Amino acid sequence: MTNRLAASTSPYLLQHADNPVDWWEWGPDAFAEAVRRDVPILLSIGYAACHWCHVMAHESFEDETTADFMNRHFVCIKVDREERPDVDAVYMEAVQAMTGHGGWPMTSFLTGTGEPFFCGTYWPPAPRQGMPSFGEVLASVADTWENRRSDVDEAGRDVVERLSRATPSAASAVTAELLDKAAASLNPGYDGVHGGFGSAPKFPPSMVLEFLLRRWARTGEGLEKVDHTCQAMARGGMYDQLGGGFARYSVDAQWVVPHFEKMLYDNALLLRVYLHWWRASGSAFAERIVRETADFLLRDLRTPEGGFASALDADTNGVEGLTYVWTPEQLVEALGPDDGAWAAEQLEVTAAGTFEHGASTLQRLLEPADPQRYQAICARLLAARDSRAQPGRDDKVVTAWNGLAVAALAEAGVLLEEPRYLEAATRCAELVRSLHWVDGRLRRVSRDGVVGKHLGVLEDYADVAEGLLALYSATGDLDQLRGAHALLEVVLEQFPDGSGGFWDTAADAEVLVKRPQDPADNATPSGSAAAAGALLTYAALTGSQRHRDAAEACLSTLTVLFARHARFAGWAAAVGEALLAGPAEVVVLDRPDLLAVARRATSPGAVVAVNGPLAEGRPPGAAYVCREMVCDLPTTDVEELKRQLGVRW
Repeated sequence: MTNRLAASTSPYLLQHADNPVDWWEWGPDAFAEAVRRDVPILLSIGYAACHWCHVMAHESFEDETTADFMNRHFVCIKVDREERPDVDAVYMEAVQAMTGHGGWPMTSFLTGTGEPFFCGTYWPPAPRQGMPSFGEVLASVADTWENRRSDVDEAGRDVVERLSRATPSAASAVTAELLDKAAASLNPGYDGVHGGFGSAPKFPPSMVLEFLLRRWARTGEGLEKVDHTCQAMARGGMYDQLGGGFARYSVDAQWVVPHFEKMLYDNALLLRVYLHWWRASGSAFAERIVRETADFLLRDLRTPEGGFASALDADTNGVEGLTYVWTPEQLVEALGPDDGAWAAEQLEVTAAGTFEHGASTLQRLLEPADPQRYQAICARLLAARDSRAQPGRDDKVVTAWNGLAVAALAEAGVLLEEPRYLEAATRCAELVRSLHWVDGRLRRVSRDGVVGKHLGVLEDYADVAEGLLALYSATGDLDQLRGAHALLEVVLEQFPDGSGGFWDTAADAEVLVKRPQDPADNATPSGSAAAAGALLTYAALTGSQRHRDAAEACLSTLTVLFARHARFAGWAAAVGEALLAGPAEVVVLDRPDLLAVARRATSPGAVVAVNGPLAEGRPPGAAYVCREMVCDLPTTDVEELKRQLGVRW
């Protein structure tokens, strides 16, 4: 027997279509039903690749007794956070306000008008480690609703009032001093032994690394943190040493054991970081990681329509990491005794294991003494791994994350002279523009070539604009520039908050108990920082003062955040570096040798054009470098262009 979720297009909701829980999708009908029955709403939010979402589903939502209690006492709503980031943002803020932490699965109890009065994340089926069981929570909430309704109403009003109480930070202009303060704020949390920031669990700091790369271009300081962290992440178990690509995070501080889900957004962001690290350093190691990660995207996440799927699951057949880990015996079985023993030594596979049940994740802590043998062995192991059961794939195409992939692949295609990457970026952009752009507005997701019903949020417009601008710079296709302009017009019309910043949802979006606005980065750049970056890039490519003014105004609302908490505002700080640098505007006409140099420029946020508004009236056969309406002399000399742009190799 299936429930209402069987009609959904979300892979996450479809995972729950056979639950005995009488799930509803988010919408007015569910809220009307809660009011009609006079019961609270149980809101459960997660995503398809979430390991603990699967655990709670198996323990509780598949249990007949638990489901029966849920159905009798609640209207139960299931939300895919990746389809509805606005709903997720509002109620995650409530969870964090109530509990001091957040995460998924997220479980909130709401009144019929959407006010949250009790929130949490995962609850086990039996009391564990100081946590009550999910059944105890359900019983307590139901009893409170039935017998102490005034407490519920008061709690709901109080939470909404607290959520609405936040005041915007004072705006201030971007300065070198503020950006240096942001860099200094990172030092106490930096792990000087293992790289990265903080302790376990340790997440890839993509946006912070981009900021540090851009600041290094200005000051000559901080590249060692990028070198250290990028080396450590890509040598450890969080990186797939056989198939390329990064897992979501490391459960330890040493990057040994990953949480095995592989997300599109992480890999798109890290692909660009490693590409920019290669551009700064010329590191062959960095180039290898770029190529392997790009190949992973094209091989494992590309959809038949030309977009990129959201994620590969953490679990295989309900077991986390089953596809990826190895024992010494399994290596011998796949490779034979001699190669198996040598592979175990090279890939840090031990008898004790680094993961569960004596298995190990694969690491490449040192470069192999025999690279050809190593490559051949890895190819054989990948073939053997491909014969194993594989993790599930969340096939929905999320607009914002595909924008990030377009930007990364477009840049990688031209910098590494790899047409496959540029072709993939172009095809992905075509899909988003043809399928996700409906009646002059973006939709959030599609799946199997069918666009979803949910409207795009700020990050969708900003990240796709960023991708189209990178694609225009790479190809000279003016239609991509026009597409970015159309997206940014919606940003400027629908999202301004009146103080220079932007809301995360459009003015005509569904009204929630609070209009979401989170200036901080999460796993992806904040919508506001991404919008500022796209607006600034567009202004640099076109000379539009209107777009530059909007970028500066938005950034001015984020300076306090990145100066004090740069770990959570790395992209805003990175855009700040671009603003401070101009950014440099480089036009190269009919000189491939000069164009190759221009694209290796490390100047923060530098844009490169081969035609379009910046090229009008300029004679061919030279390179032109300008900053803030001031231009250097045109040059036809490669070494002079390197000097103008700070190209170091």
